[in-house]
Amino acid sequence: MNIADPLIAQCLARPDAVVIQSPSVPRANPDLRQYHAVTFGELHQRVRRLTAALNEIGIARGTRCALMVPPSIEFVELTFALFAVGAVPVFVDPGIGIANLKACLGEAEPEAFIGVTRAHVARLLFGWARSSVKTVVTVGAKFGWGGVTLKRLHTQSTATADVCDTTADDVAAILFTSGSTGVPKGAVYTHGMFLAQLDRLRDAFDITPGEVDLCTFPLFALFGPALGMTSVVPVMDSTKPAQVDPREILTPMLRWRATNLFGSPALLNRVGTALKEMPVDDAKQRIQTVKRVLSAGAPVSPRVLEMMTGFLAPGTQVFTPYGATEALPVAVIGSDEVLRETRQLTATGAGTCIGRPVKDLDVRIIRITDAPIGKWSNELLLPTGEIGEIVVHGPQVTQEYFRRPDLTQLAKIPDAQRGTAWHRMGDVGYFDEQGRLWFCGRKSQRVTVGDKTHFTDPVEGIFNADPGVFRSALVGAKVQGAWQPVVCIQRLMSPRPTAEAELKRQLLELAQQHEATRDILTILFHPDFPVDIRHNSKIFREKLAVWAQEQLDQRS
Repeated sequence: MNIADPLIAQCLARPDAVVIQSPSVPRANPDLRQYHAVTFGELHQRVRRLTAALNEIGIARGTRCALMVPPSIEFVELTFALFAVGAVPVFVDPGIGIANLKACLGEAEPEAFIGVTRAHVARLLFGWARSSVKTVVTVGAKFGWGGVTLKRLHTQSTATADVCDTTADDVAAILFTSGSTGVPKGAVYTHGMFLAQLDRLRDAFDITPGEVDLCTFPLFALFGPALGMTSVVPVMDSTKPAQVDPREILTPMLRWRATNLFGSPALLNRVGTALKEMPVDDAKQRIQTVKRVLSAGAPVSPRVLEMMTGFLAPGTQVFTPYGATEALPVAVIGSDEVLRETRQLTATGAGTCIGRPVKDLDVRIIRITDAPIGKWSNELLLPTGEIGEIVVHGPQVTQEYFRRPDLTQLAKIPDAQRGTAWHRMGDVGYFDEQGRLWFCGRKSQRVTVGDKTHFTDPVEGIFNADPGVFRSALVGAKVQGAWQPVVCIQRLMSPRPTAEAELKRQLLELAQQHEATRDILTILFHPDFPVDIRHNSKIFREKLAVWAQEQLDQRS
């Protein structure tokens, strides 16, 4: 069992089909951009050559290998060649920052480093994994930076190799979390977990071979080929989706007749706003072939869902899968249900509905604690409707963090009867009577004052429903010496925005109408919330809390 097997099966079944369309000559005008097409058959041969070449330079079964290559044919072929040889690629999001990158690579101690020139310059400049890296491969350059180039690997030998015989429990990769709500951690993936993840994505979204995916999220560029999809690589900085030029999404979607779009809420907001500014017929033509839109990383606002679905073909939905690096997907809901029903409940303090669990995944709600839980017990469970911590158990759930037993102990609950562990999502929520899961925020970001606990999503959902609010954030701060819940507001900019004083008055009146917000007496306006780099959607409430305290201290 090897995660490279599904890709090889697609290559053998559809050798002449295009697996990737990669921009080869960047131009200012996306309509004139040239693309380089690679077929599944060509990819198969490239992977087989690389598998043999990697073995020849010492990258073999069990070798940890840092891979820092942007979405491209090189990224796909290298990843699957590493899987095929039994090596363990280490994926670290470059958007987490220089200091975190160095810490993650120092923790992972990769024995090999494969990257583009910019990655090698940074590796040498900042001393990334200096003591552990022995083998170096450079992508997209003639100079090897102390090792060999990818081009040389393709030409140095005529040998080819097949996929090695790994098992379901063999380590396949180490994926570092973004660290947007804590320290970045290396989630350990096995081949079996990857295969389970692939099956759940196929089943949950009815993905079939022959579809075309516009991949704006790097790791989904790997799932696409393994599912038989053609991956179209857009020209964008994947670490800054909120800054994408909408033309770089909408033009290739029309040109290659994309059926699938995976993008962060911030990217969808950019694309949806651009569609609104186009003539209606032109806007709808751009995305008429799309069968589904997927968005993850943070809750997607009903405003963005409504904006996007207005241009999609009838019956086409925006799906918002819920999950984490450690467990994905967990639950799924479509825009039809959100816009028809759950958005109204969100606006009254119910939290964000994230749908029903995917098949073969056990999702439970347990009582909230910040301490480790030594063993699983049904006594931990809470009844339907009560807010608690979300925990999951299933074949796509990781069992440990690499070399971090302390964090593994905090995030996992051993289940002696099943022989595997439950993962604590670090999120709070509840099940409703219909079996739907509702998200109420991060456990660490709840605000407790006296005997009442305020959860972020129920509170923020009420304020976000106001047409003058772009987004809101619940934090805790001291007001006149007493600890209180405080709501920060980022206004929705419009040609005729509501005056700040008037909006504040409206929001305070709104707060008094709902149990979840009745204790909110302090509202602060922030010009632009600090958010995570990867999705540009997760709010750094910890930073906002510091800012809010500074604002209140200045007033006192």
